[in-house]
Amino acid sequence: MTSPLVVTLLLVAVAGFALYRAVRIVPQATADIVERLGRYHRTLNAGLAVTVPFVDRVRSRVDLREQVVPFPPQPVITAENLVVGIDTVIYYQVTDPKAATYEVADFLTAIEQLTVTTLRNIIGGMDLERTLTSREEINTELRGVLDNETGRWGVRVNRVELKAVDPPDSIKEAMEKQMRADRDKRASILAAEGQKQSAILTAEGERTSAVLKARGQAEAAVLAAEADAKAQASRARGQAQAIATVFKAIHEGKPDQRLLAYQYLQTLPELARGESNTVWVVPSEMSRALENLGGLFSAPDPVPADRPERRPPPPRPADDGGFPREDDDFRPYNP
Repeated sequence: MTSPLVVTLLLVAVAGFALYRAVRIVPQATADIVERLGRYHRTLNAGLAVTVPFVDRVRSRVDLREQVVPFPPQPVITAENLVVGIDTVIYYQVTDPKAATYEVADFLTAIEQLTVTTLRNIIGGMDLERTLTSREEINTELRGVLDNETGRWGVRVNRVELKAVDPPDSIKEAMEKQMRADRDKRASILAAEGQKQSAILTAEGERTSAVLKARGQAEAAVLAAEADAKAQASRARGQAQAIATVFKAIHEGKPDQRLLAYQYLQTLPELARGESNTVWVVPSEMSRALENLGGLFSAPDPVPADRPERRPPPPRPADDGGFPREDDDFRPYNP
């Protein structure tokens, strides 16, 4: 009984192992390449699949998700014979598991080498400045070349990016000096423009201040002149009123020779005042006024019969300016 039990157990073990080999569970976003007797048989997609044990063999499992692969820096020579290091990043996805397995031995290595050679061809026709500023153009051209070449491998390149472009150290120093010189130049230009604007604004401010000051002085002069004119007009009106009042009072008072003689006497001290007044002329009217004033305090002398009557001088014209005439009696006066 031991032998049949052992045989049964062996058969159960073989059946279990065969069942294990026959049932395949494929994860999502993956695919299994199945070979039968060494030849490609079919591709198992995600889910449960059954194969023939000991006849079918799963050669490889291919990941169908998009992959990101960074490539190490590659030395590339520009059109100026400058060696620059370029880091690239490839975004790819397997679209045909069978072609990716059988058309190329290692599609990732093939993509890397194709990227390097394509970069050398593209960068070789550009100078350093264009290489640094034309990344989008390089990415587009590189992606077009890789997509055409990798399509037959069952791989699609979705995107290519230049991660870094490293020129030589000497070029970096020269570029830094150039950038520093450009920044200094821009700073000098900005400083000069600032000083120019400041000078312009200062000049405009001074001009505006001068204009406003001159305008204020002109307005002040005009106002002062108007005020002076008004004051002079007021004084003239006051003097005219005073003269009119005095003239009216004199005419209403009807002054005689005695009053005029008294006014002459009050004027004499004013005429003699001053150090330079040493000699002055007394008109004949002054003498007659004194005689009239003396007549106030003494009786008039009788006139002899044999003496002719003295007539008063004819009246002086009003426009003679008050100067003495030839018939006036001049008497020197020395105070």
